[in-house]
Amino acid sequence: MNGATLPPRRLTTLFIWTALSLLCCGQPAPDSSGLTRATRVPLRQGARAEQSPPLPRAAAATRRRGTASQSPARRRRGAAEGGVSFVEMIDNLRGKSGQGYYVEMALGSPPQKLNILVDTGSSNFAVGAAAHPFLRRYYHRSLSSSYRDLGRSVYVPYTQGRWEGELGTDLVSVPHGPNATLRANVAAITQSDRFFINGSNWEGILGLAYADIARPDETLEPFFDSLVRQTSVPNLFSLQLCGAGFTQNQSLGTSTVGGSMIVGGVDSSLYVGELWYTPIRREWYYEVIIVRIEVNGQDLNMDCKEYNYDKSIVDSGTTNLRLPRKVFQAAVKAIEAASSTEQFPSGFWLGEQLVCWQAGTTPWHIFPVISLYLISENRNQSFRISILPQQYLRPVEDVASAQEDCYKFAVSQSSTGTVMGAVIMEGFYVVFDREKKRIGFAVSTCHGEEERTERG
Repeated sequence: MNGATLPPRRLTTLFIWTALSLLCCGQPAPDSSGLTRATRVPLRQGARAEQSPPLPRAAAATRRRGTASQSPARRRRGAAEGGVSFVEMIDNLRGKSGQGYYVEMALGSPPQKLNILVDTGSSNFAVGAAAHPFLRRYYHRSLSSSYRDLGRSVYVPYTQGRWEGELGTDLVSVPHGPNATLRANVAAITQSDRFFINGSNWEGILGLAYADIARPDETLEPFFDSLVRQTSVPNLFSLQLCGAGFTQNQSLGTSTVGGSMIVGGVDSSLYVGELWYTPIRREWYYEVIIVRIEVNGQDLNMDCKEYNYDKSIVDSGTTNLRLPRKVFQAAVKAIEAASSTEQFPSGFWLGEQLVCWQAGTTPWHIFPVISLYLISENRNQSFRISILPQQYLRPVEDVASAQEDCYKFAVSQSSTGTVMGAVIMEGFYVVFDREKKRIGFAVSTCHGEEERTERG
């Protein structure tokens, strides 16, 4: 942000933690049968991550040198495991802070290009198909010779907002994605309420979750399932969401908010250190299991069933870290205590009021780190991902001025379980390995290499 200078800081952490009793979450609380989404105000700001021991210090230093010394050109030659190039997919996401990350997609014959919100918390591919005051352009079914009407309607409500439309299929491709064209289900949105966002620059939504939560029912094949079935694209994708909570790495030639969606693989140029994987507990949302939460290094000391009541999901289409009521109350109490050198209005902690400081003077040091521990693949370990205040205090740019930096609290209460939204994902490169039923987290290279602290 203009005029803001950030103090030396730790990066968002990936940290392996053994000797944790996982029995408490071996059988988390029953899943909710309701499919109502978390708040659909698509995302907001974020930032970074610390380092992940148990790597020996020498090994970590070698990795640091190997990444930091690479030229921007070299680092941007995206190469996946197995030598497959993902160079066309690097930086294929754009977005505004708080309004979502989108990728360009092409629908129909001849192709109509639209910007589509990337959402791992829903399963419908839906696009605006009628004039709307917030849309610069929309999908014209009548102009596509390849459009096929399915004769079915669809209605999707969210906690806030809704849309409805008509189902059909058409030819779809991702210009800066895999070299493939497929026939996919598409919902033509004809009516909506509080769904599209003024100035967001996206005209539809790409639900990347599973068929279990597709509307009107699970028989509607989601886009990614169709892609894998019809092409040779492997059954995984990965997201690097680059929020603006930290100063952007200008040497990479960009200061815009954006990121990368790598379809079909993992790009080693987008992360440093190790990838740590947690199992996908159930294939509907991308559900995971949280076994512990700490604020300022202090355990909240709650039964881990509380953390996963009634589910915990990874959702790129939700802004905040959203926590069940009891967990939220305990976390806010701990954050308030840690940052007690300054007084904040109660409405700030409820997301209803902003706090502002003179430009460049935000007291990051008074705010604690929030750490979530996820079950590791072998289930007798866990690993920690840490969220810095530069992530959970999200800048509000349309209010801030050259004289002030203003923020909104990006941790909120949830009635639909824990939602690891953009404020979590923006610190990490996140791999959705559907083939092996797991989600991976690694420290993102979004903001370049910075000094890291390690725990031996």
